[in-house]
Amino acid sequence: MTDEPEHPEGPRGDDPPAPAPAGDDAPPRPGTDPGTRATEPTADGAHTALPAHGTPPPDPLDRLHLLVLIGPIIALVICTNIGNALFPTLSTENPLLLIALGAPNRNLIIASAQVPFVPYAVVGFLRLLAPDYFFYALGRHYGDRAITWMERRTPTVGRMMRQLEQVFGKAGHVLVLIMPNNPVCLLAGAARMRPRVFWALNVVGTIGRLLLMWWIGQIFQDWIDAVLGFIADHRVPLLVVTIGLVALSSAREWRAGSSEIQQLIELEEELVELDVEPAHDPTTPTDPSGE
Repeated sequence: MTDEPEHPEGPRGDDPPAPAPAGDDAPPRPGTDPGTRATEPTADGAHTALPAHGTPPPDPLDRLHLLVLIGPIIALVICTNIGNALFPTLSTENPLLLIALGAPNRNLIIASAQVPFVPYAVVGFLRLLAPDYFFYALGRHYGDRAITWMERRTPTVGRMMRQLEQVFGKAGHVLVLIMPNNPVCLLAGAARMRPRVFWALNVVGTIGRLLLMWWIGQIFQDWIDAVLGFIADHRVPLLVVTIGLVALSSAREWRAGSSEIQQLIELEEELVELDVEPAHDPTTPTDPSGE
């Protein structure tokens, strides 16, 4: 009885081919862009996002880093609520402080009709840009998990985010230019838009918004003066009403667990939960200019 000859190292001619690598090590399918996010259908017909080839994965959760990003946002939310509560007083006596606390279009128009352009522009510019860095950083560092957290906040925010996601993939730069609000900044970060592109578009859009609100304030100066005169004549009862409304709204949202501050405080827990769940269906592809 003779031993069978040993085969040399390496595959034999009749051996089956080695299986193709799976998961993140698999090469991109032919005809697909390795920088875009593919999706695969789930049992209910929805699509689950797959990791984009060549895109850095979201950063691991870091409690201290989250606190650095969330703390200033909570402070800005509190400032906005104070401005809303004291609106009758601040709108007539200190409009610059009003837009420093919060700069919705209403406050910008009222301030533009009362203060010189330079202080209006400087204070308004800084206040409008203040939250943008933090939302952009949340999206950039935590990706789809931050987007899903934003969608879960309220049904209204969820619907808006899903609509923005659909548009952002095709017109993200335009959205940052014309409406650099908190959700858009979050999406820009998650899409890995280059910081210098994001800030260039954001600054230009913010300046444009300030100029537009200033122009509206000058055009409707007489109407604004009439409204401010009414507020000044009825400041005390209006102040009672606005403080009561802000307090009632905040208390109701807090009891329901849906206040913005509560959701920001619970963000870490939400991100941990999302980190172990299947990815949501973000339709935002990686920005082709992203790093």
